[in-house]
Amino acid sequence: MSGTLPLIFDQSRAGRVGARLPACDVPRRDPADLLGPEYLRDRLPLPELSELDVVRHFTRLAHRNYSIDQGFYPLGSCTMKYNPKVNEKVAAFAGFASLHPLQPEETVQGSLALLYELQCMLSEICGMAATTVQPSAGAHGELLAMMMIRAYHRHRGEAHRDVVLIPDSAHGTNPASAARCGFRVKPIPSNARGCTDIAALEAALNENVAALMLTNPNTVGLFETDILRICDLVHRAGGLVYCDGANMNAMLGLTRPGDMGFDVMHYNLHKTFSTPHGGGGPGCGAVSVQPCLEPYLPVPLIRREEGTSGPVFRFDYDRPLSVGRIHSFYGAFLIAVRAYAYIRALGAEGLRQVSENAILNANYLRVRLAEHYEVAYGNQICMHEVVLTAEPQKRRNGVRALDISKRLMDYGFHPPTNYFPLIVPEALMIEPTETESKQTLDEFVNAMISIAREAQEAPELPRSAPHTTVVSRLDETAAVKHLDVRYERLFCDSEPAAGD
Repeated sequence: MSGTLPLIFDQSRAGRVGARLPACDVPRRDPADLLGPEYLRDRLPLPELSELDVVRHFTRLAHRNYSIDQGFYPLGSCTMKYNPKVNEKVAAFAGFASLHPLQPEETVQGSLALLYELQCMLSEICGMAATTVQPSAGAHGELLAMMMIRAYHRHRGEAHRDVVLIPDSAHGTNPASAARCGFRVKPIPSNARGCTDIAALEAALNENVAALMLTNPNTVGLFETDILRICDLVHRAGGLVYCDGANMNAMLGLTRPGDMGFDVMHYNLHKTFSTPHGGGGPGCGAVSVQPCLEPYLPVPLIRREEGTSGPVFRFDYDRPLSVGRIHSFYGAFLIAVRAYAYIRALGAEGLRQVSENAILNANYLRVRLAEHYEVAYGNQICMHEVVLTAEPQKRRNGVRALDISKRLMDYGFHPPTNYFPLIVPEALMIEPTETESKQTLDEFVNAMISIAREAQEAPELPRSAPHTTVVSRLDETAAVKHLDVRYERLFCDSEPAAGD
């Protein structure tokens, strides 16, 4: 690693401190008596630094991080839209941020009212009967959906239904979520238009099918135009249909999964409703259901009752068919606050404009880049994201999708999603979101066109990129297999030389 990043470890000197603690005012005891000798170490080789050393180190690290506040973040299927700061201000209100999760219900009526209203709004937006905001991520929502589908079939005496059909254009977590619930997964191929192959679906349907997990719009960025027929076929076979709602940013106010025939779906509040995400959380994978699955929602649900002086909100645990609790307390509450603020600020018309602008931006990129890159599945009108393939650049000059993305970093842009969906070779999956201006999109297009020209005229440039970052090409496979970030192993194997 180049640059000054590791200097904080090199600067460690014995006796250097960043803070001085007051003298201990309790009787001293042997630590072994308090913790037990098995938890004590003779040596704890942590860096010894001043406060200034630490502040400068982490400030340098912060400047090297990339975020949506710094620039365009076109990760396909992730919806890295701008997070309005008013949402952050609302989430920081003491009445929300200072709550304790074990407070009595009567002391948190405002927060319960917010959660209840958010559940109602989410149900209305997707056209379903009930919603829970407990799941902490999209994959967690998928898991809950599969748990409820399993409980539904078992309650009906159809435990033999153990097959889940998943199109090959689905999000990667779908098969894992189904398998984790004990289902057998059977893939359904896409047709020449990039949508679900109806003939293959019909051939796979039988008395053992529990559900179809479908992403709509799918991961090629295309709307499943046969969705009504797809849902009808699965229902007639006795199965249920799950909608992966990660791409809901394309449907707000335009169409509703419940009206298409879906029985259950998850939202990504941290994508669709503009709350921060990435780095492992926090998130919220809210799940909405049709009446057939409402009895199986996790406990507790939030109920509205009429009290003597107005509405009262309660946690409802009296749900005998529930799949149980799937999150400690009630999920990522402050993420729900941000989503609530976002929806209330935009209203119905504003949400519709979100999707209209997201679709417009994606198609603008598609048209501008079609002369320089091949668009997957015949350059059709897309929804909120466009999928390109760098297969021609790879075939002609050995420039892969990864090389193009690495070179984009030299132009100051975060790379798009690479090699996904898996059914598109050398995929570059670009989602501009609705929050980006035409000026930003034009700058991105100009960079992509320049890279396409470099791939033709000077392919060594993208193949060796990035050239302007602190770290260049990494052996990512080795990093995953042999990850080692321990301070002692990296920096303390030898003592500083005398005079250092």
